[in-house]
Amino acid sequence: MANLVETATNAGKFKTLIKAVQTAELTDILTTADVYTVFAPTDEAFAKLPEGTLESLLQDIHKLKMILTYHVAFGDVRSDDLAQIEEVPTVEGSIIAVESQSGKVKLNDANVIEEDILADNGVIHVIDSVLMPAIIAGH
Repeated sequence: MANLVETATNAGKFKTLIKAVQTAELTDILTTADVYTVFAPTDEAFAKLPEGTLESLLQDIHKLKMILTYHVAFGDVRSDDLAQIEEVPTVEGSIIAVESQSGKVKLNDANVIEEDILADNGVIHVIDSVLMPAIIAGH
């Protein structure tokens, strides 16, 4: 198996996320032996951001790092785990609300559209929106 970055790259639908991770210099974290869960927005999810948002974030590395690390949880959190919990702490420091109903999982306002893509150092869950930590969403 490949690490989280290689796995996301191989999936082909996370080009924007990979570019953002590289820009924010977070590649090292996601390629270590430490185990993480990544809530990965698709390229379409990034395209739904208001016009100019992504370009602005790619220039503001501090804010970009905050947003990206808000998409990463410590440890291996599989779909079975998501169905049992109401929140998940993130590497960024705040929490994501988890709502599970009728086999569908929502993280804040994002829908999980694909679960349990396994990598050597964790798992990826595909989401249809970019998550914003409250500290940024409030600005």
